[in-house]
Amino acid sequence: MANIKSSKKAIKVIAKKTENNHELKARVKNLIKDTEKAIADNNVEEANTLFKSLQKYVDQAVSKGLVKNNTADRQKARLANKIKNMK
Repeated sequence: MANIKSSKKAIKVIAKKTENNHELKARVKNLIKDTEKAIADNNVEEANTLFKSLQKYVDQAVSKGLVKNNTADRQKARLANKIKNMK
């Protein structure tokens, strides 16, 4: 355990940021799974709404450095193609 006051605060800040990052990554993964499920069920409206929110959260993850830009673009492109071919 740290003895210096600033180190103690840094530990708290890091723990909070780690938790927030984990929540965002989990939300992205869950949205991808839900979108895939909607595509499998041929539910166009639900797939489109989930995909729009997925784009928002994936872009947030990229801006925070949690996901690389090319990875995010690839994920979005693959799901967009699946939704387009579903119609």
